[in-house]
Amino acid sequence: MLLLRRSRFRWVKLNADARASENTPLTRAQAVRLGSRFPRRGRGRWFGVAIDVIWPLLVLGARLRFRGTEHLPKDGGVLVASNHLSFADPVTMTAFCLAGGRIPRYLAKSELWSGRVVGSVMSSGKHIPVQRDVGARAAYLAYKAAVDAVRDGECVVVFPEAGFSTRDDGWPSDGKAGLAKVALTTGVPVVPVANWGTHHLLPPDSKLPKVFPRRTVTLVAGPPVDLSDLAGPRPTSSAVAEANVRVMAAVTELLAEVRGETPPAA
Repeated sequence: MLLLRRSRFRWVKLNADARASENTPLTRAQAVRLGSRFPRRGRGRWFGVAIDVIWPLLVLGARLRFRGTEHLPKDGGVLVASNHLSFADPVTMTAFCLAGGRIPRYLAKSELWSGRVVGSVMSSGKHIPVQRDVGARAAYLAYKAAVDAVRDGECVVVFPEAGFSTRDDGWPSDGKAGLAKVALTTGVPVVPVANWGTHHLLPPDSKLPKVFPRRTVTLVAGPPVDLSDLAGPRPTSSAVAEANVRVMAAVTELLAEVRGETPPAA
């Protein structure tokens, strides 16, 4: 039987793997097939090696549910905004973006480039280092690198909270202004993503993942956040603040859907 799903603009045909992952976790066989379709060109040598090594381990250690990958544009610059709960988030977000046909580039703390192995992965993957707590010049350089990346057609992933949620209940904390400023300056779409379950797979205070029993990890993307009325080459501080509120509200709304709960009042 032909099954269809309504996207924001059209009805699209669902393949068997996509239908299964809408409501139930991917089976290992489905995950293997999905991984075989991940884009390869442009990953970078060592980032590509890391993906090939970590994806099978993720499939073995977690039950994955992906929904909404069709909201990632197939080409052109895009910003992906997700809540942040665990050191496992970049791993699951990478898989999610690859499932949507995009190779993600991350804004990440510059300390990751200092290690030989991890530094090689970060450099080859064209990720963007962010030097924290060292002044406005470093913040500007990271902002400029992100602007250049999306203008070059890259998919740049940002965790707007700039760290794990500070809330004990796991709801997103306030976002920082960086993503909103890049979005308004460039006019590229911002796709919100809710991520839930990675904090059970790899708790923030744990060095090793908890894989017995296998934890369910869910990632859901929504349509791009409408920022068209705020965009411009020199956005005002009030426009950036409003854009940030809209992005975080979209992420929180998706997370409420995943959790089946009402988020706390702002």
